Amino acid sequence: MLVPRHTLRLTTAACLVALTTLAACGKKAEQAPAAPPAPVKVGVVTLQPQQYALNNELPGRTSAFVVAEVRPQVGGVIQKRLFTEGTDVKAGQQLYQINPEVYQASLESARASLARAEANVAATSSRAKRYQELVAINAISKQEFDDTSATLKQNQADVASARAAVESARINVAYTRVTAPISGRIGMSTVTQGALVTANQTNALTTIHQLDPIYVDLSQSSTQLLKLRRDLATGKLQSAGQDKARVKLVLEDGTVYGQEGELQFASVVVDPTTSGVTLRAVFPNPKQELLPGMFVRARLTEAVDDNALLVPQQGVTRDQKGRPTALVVNAENKVEIRQLEAGQAVGDKWVIQSGLKAGDRVIVEGVQRVKAGATVEAVPAAIAAPAAGTPAPAAAPATPAPAPTK
Repeated sequence: MLVPRHTLRLTTAACLVALTTLAACGKKAEQAPAAPPAPVKVGVVTLQPQQYALNNELPGRTSAFVVAEVRPQVGGVIQKRLFTEGTDVKAGQQLYQINPEVYQASLESARASLARAEANVAATSSRAKRYQELVAINAISKQEFDDTSATLKQNQADVASARAAVESARINVAYTRVTAPISGRIGMSTVTQGALVTANQTNALTTIHQLDPIYVDLSQSSTQLLKLRRDLATGKLQSAGQDKARVKLVLEDGTVYGQEGELQFASVVVDPTTSGVTLRAVFPNPKQELLPGMFVRARLTEAVDDNALLVPQQGVTRDQKGRPTALVVNAENKVEIRQLEAGQAVGDKWVIQSGLKAGDRVIVEGVQRVKAGATVEAVPAAIAAPAAGTPAPAAAPATPAPAPTK
């Protein structure tokens, strides 16, 4: 069937109008602006000043409380060794026996000389008494009486000298029993039975260490000491006080020593080779767990900061130069980056010395999702949204519908 020409023209015009209208609508849809994205939710902590005890951890070495080197005071041959190496000994306990025969003979000779001197005194004393009576009646000359009196005094001096010789010989005999001067742990013996020793020789026979209590010698840099004193002088820090100068000890394996020590003194001289100042602490050591020469780390409270700012470690990052930084949400809910000066680590927090102030909101959750200048929604860290990349919990499997009843 033939369609009239005017009908075709009308149909074509209608199609052109429809296509033009659709194209205009699509262009308008493309030019419509997209809705702005919602602010990223981040978890923050609001900094508040708090009191913090400034703890300093210093390296150190243990040293014995008392050290005694045992040396012989008389010469001779060692007859016996009367102790077990590495055991505890008591003061006065016999350690060695030196051959006493020569000194015993000298003692007997001195005693004989004393007996002879005492006999001479007895005889001279009787004669002097008789001469005193005779000189009174002029039966003898006064010169004879004076000579007898002088002889008596000389014999009495001989007795005193003989007694001193006996005491000296007795002391030498006693010195053949080499005893412990102090109580403590005894070390190795440098001589054996049959060795010849001399009085006050250079080499010690053995060494005794008193280990309870025990010293810990610590080293602190003079720079740290000066900074601490300046902070105390300006009032930035308050002294912990002498009654709080307690020290805790960390052993080589990382365990904390069970006994608490006390700081005794600080050296007044700076070591020119290390630029350090020596501190000495004393610790009880009843079980003798600490031995001289052990490397330890001591933790001591030096001062108290009443306005310390502590920031969780997850809120502190480092830039390309290794400097610590933190992201802070300002009053306009925009992110700012701050460069920090961090001090000591306290558990899972850093002590911030500069770069932050009280009231700052530091981002601790969602740090990787934002950057400086971004607008965020700050919420307390305890209720912050999960960080990006955290997998969502899996959906529970659907329960199948019951089969239709026939």
